[in-house]
Amino acid sequence: MDNKLSHFAIFTEDIDRAQVFYNRVFNWGFNQYGSNDFAQINSNPESDGQLIGALQDRKYQLTNQKVIGFECSISVDNVDETAELVVDAGGEILMPKTEIPHVGWIIKFNDTEGNIVCAMEYQGHIKKAMKTT
Repeated sequence: MDNKLSHFAIFTEDIDRAQVFYNRVFNWGFNQYGSNDFAQINSNPESDGQLIGALQDRKYQLTNQKVIGFECSISVDNVDETAELVVDAGGEILMPKTEIPHVGWIIKFNDTEGNIVCAMEYQGHIKKAMKTT
């Protein structure tokens, strides 16, 4: 698998306001996923839109400083190996390997510049869907 950008998250203080904004600006659609403070972003408001990211409440941040910008996830073949590489290269694991049910395994870490990055090991059905889109 290529290690490429596969997902992004935008932290919000008002998820409804953010949905209105991004729908008006980019014509994105949204699906609630889990609690009411998290929504999936689709590439268009129709049901056939490709899943491209998420809006999520700031309570999901892992740092005390307000995250400004998009939190990006990079798809990897093996999240355990990636975690070792992060530490060996001077990064810091912020969230150890955590399962996202029906999706895969994720870690969150600071790079050497203080940026929060996610590495995501997707389950087979997700990998397959990503290759066809």
